[in-house]
Amino acid sequence: MSQSVAYYNKHAQAFLNETLHVDMSALYDGFLPHLPENAHIFDAGCGSGRDSREFLARGYRVTAFDASEKLADLASSAISHPVSVRTFDQVSEYQVYDGIWACASLLHLPLQQIPQALAKLWQALKPGGVLYVSFKRGEGQREHNGRDFTDATEVQLESWARALQQLKKITIWQTADRRPGRDEYWVNGVFHKSPEWLDV
Repeated sequence: MSQSVAYYNKHAQAFLNETLHVDMSALYDGFLPHLPENAHIFDAGCGSGRDSREFLARGYRVTAFDASEKLADLASSAISHPVSVRTFDQVSEYQVYDGIWACASLLHLPLQQIPQALAKLWQALKPGGVLYVSFKRGEGQREHNGRDFTDATEVQLESWARALQQLKKITIWQTADRRPGRDEYWVNGVFHKSPEWLDV
């Protein structure tokens, strides 16, 4: 992931300019209705802070982080909200968040690290909460323009979800990239965690 972090540190301003104002309403509609009022959202790998800004505007509480120090600093200024610098392996919270939003962030991890990162996020999620993830649609690992990517299919996403404890429900769907000039497709997943009373 260090190569990707170096990329974002170098191109932080350009990336923020490209992504901060992209309309992601369709994705929010698959996530936010599952959250309680005044929910606490964990924006994991928040990038430009675009989604954190929208969640805050809608009245949610937000904790955000990114691995890129430069991008976290710019995002914090852009959305007037703290963005901490850390990586997925530094997530250690236990049942803190009502919802976790990992939009186009886990995809920079090597394939073998993704199950552990998902498990850490899942542990940070309250019973009854929901976790959103997205990956570029495809298979395997690749390097593109200075960044590392792990692509995923619907089948791969379901496989990762099935490995999580207390999994209640999975919703997976495909979307086109919302940025101008992009012809990529994304695989999105919302994983629902069982309430405690359903534990066996």
